[in-house]
Amino acid sequence: MGSLPRPESKPHAVCIPYPAQGHINPMLKLAKLLHHRGFRITFVNTEYNHRRLIKSRGPSAVEGLPDFRFQTIPDGLPPSDADATQDIPSLCVSTTTTCLEPFCDLLSELNSEAPPVSCIISDGVMSFTLKAAERFGLPEVVFWTTSACGFLGYRQYRRLVEEGYTPLQGSVN
Repeated sequence: MGSLPRPESKPHAVCIPYPAQGHINPMLKLAKLLHHRGFRITFVNTEYNHRRLIKSRGPSAVEGLPDFRFQTIPDGLPPSDADATQDIPSLCVSTTTTCLEPFCDLLSELNSEAPPVSCIISDGVMSFTLKAAERFGLPEVVFWTTSACGFLGYRQYRRLVEEGYTPLQGSVN
């Protein structure tokens, strides 16, 4: 069994999930697995979800380790004190239209440190990261965070439409 790389030669992955719990948890699990295998990890949350994480788990939840840390970018939505998942349609539009530049600023900041960013691992919904990867000449992995059950549902969606089961017609009592 080989030894872990020296800290200065570690690959540095930036992981960025879509800002909803069902996307954050699988990405965090992947980040922890990569960290265990010798990667330096920067886990990027939105400022809103970062505050929610601290509120629910305490400040120690984001302290991390020297080679596993949390960073934030704004989500582009108006500030909110609500402790709930944000409005999904608004969040989709906002992340698509406002997150590229703050994410690129973060990548620039991270690249000024050692080790520089080696790759980006983004949620499949965070498509703006593809432009950032291209801009910085970085490889990117798009991680689909859905559950197996959800994936099977998505795979059958076309058939449900073709069979006329969806969209639902009329009212449901």
